[in-house]
Amino acid sequence: MKNRLKKILLSLTIISVMLLVVIAVFDNKYYIGKKIDSFNNVSVYYNGNPKNVNGRNLTKDGYNLGLNYQCVEFVKRYYYEYLNHKMPNSYGHAKDFYDRETLDGELNNSRNLIQFNNPSFSKPKVNDILVLDKSIFNKFGHVSIVSRVNDNSIEVVQQNVFLNSREDYDLIFIDGKWKVDNERILCWLRME
Repeated sequence: MKNRLKKILLSLTIISVMLLVVIAVFDNKYYIGKKIDSFNNVSVYYNGNPKNVNGRNLTKDGYNLGLNYQCVEFVKRYYYEYLNHKMPNSYGHAKDFYDRETLDGELNNSRNLIQFNNPSFSKPKVNDILVLDKSIFNKFGHVSIVSRVNDNSIEVVQQNVFLNSREDYDLIFIDGKWKVDNERILCWLRME
């Protein structure tokens, strides 16, 4: 009985998400490239299907920000426009922002940012890049910008998600370390 109830709830959840996607796609207020949010005057754009690709965004000086309306493009555009930061490695998927060889609190050379592994001695801060690993539904991973930090949660702003550009994660302090409570979160990156 319990397993059947779980299956029914999962089915209803999937149907609800699909219905929201259909409504968003057919509702004229959403279209690819529409501004749906901003953080520190850097725009977040709607991308429709997360796998949608609309060309590459290059700055006037030729720096690669990434594929238009993808999560990486927003994060790199945010760091370029708001923090005047260019990453030495301007290519790669979201999951590639995490360097498995870099220890907690050390410099991630390919991004020229300090990497704090999840969990870390350092609590996330506003403007950090939150890096999520790949999943069954997304082999490229995901990145977002930390937009708010409280004692027990963080908020991120993100691009290339179905409808909600903001998301909250629980923040736990345990054994002297800060953990963002989601198994896909690999690290957060920060300017020195």
